[in-house]
Amino acid sequence: MAPLLRLDGVAKSFGQVVVARDLSLSVEPGEALGIVGPNGAGKSSLFAMISGDLRPDGGTVWLDGRDVTGAAPHARTRAGIGRTFQVPRPFGHLTVFENVLVCAHQGAGLRGRQAQAHAMGVLERVGLAELANTPAGRLALLQRKRLEVARAVGTGPRLLLLDEVAGGLTEPEVAELVAVVRELHAGGLGVVWIEHVVHALVKTVGRMICLAGGDVVADGEPLRVLADQRVRELYLGAGPEAGAEEGS
Repeated sequence: MAPLLRLDGVAKSFGQVVVARDLSLSVEPGEALGIVGPNGAGKSSLFAMISGDLRPDGGTVWLDGRDVTGAAPHARTRAGIGRTFQVPRPFGHLTVFENVLVCAHQGAGLRGRQAQAHAMGVLERVGLAELANTPAGRLALLQRKRLEVARAVGTGPRLLLLDEVAGGLTEPEVAELVAVVRELHAGGLGVVWIEHVVHALVKTVGRMICLAGGDVVADGEPLRVLADQRVRELYLGAGPEAGAEEGS
């Protein structure tokens, strides 16, 4: 069986800044992979190349054994990739339900009652069903984070890309979000989660990689990766629990 996601020799740079240097990795169906690394390590750029928002300079992106390197973002969404963004991007004038319904229409290709049932099912899974009729612009931060996840899940993905969804949350709120992600993963959804709140990853993923300077410097069981001397020097000393936001 082919990996759900595979990157072969992916390269990307912005001038002299290298964000991916002959990068290769794979994610198996149903796997939960965490990604850590210092600010500017190329983590968000990696997501952009997986989702189609950024074209690599070289290498190949495969989804289910199919080369999607040149595919547009909407085509990759239809093929099974859903992603969140560091800063939630809901349609503020639409209700919570309508936000997910749009994703069911445009991403999952559903219509009518099927789309409505799917949207409500997603809201129940992420704990937002009681706020279905609330305008998204009125949501508190944790609720907006939940909605960001719900919008991605609403597209009907097999692979969910989570980009620092725990950033800015309190410890109890992080615990609530971890519970949501764990439940989604338990339902068979593949997850790749970039996060500075490292303990959230440790509680959720079975495998972790550390990315720095466009390279994978460690790959394996989360606690073993975090104990790696290179990871400690590159990342842990910078205060990963601070939840600071990352650029490309």
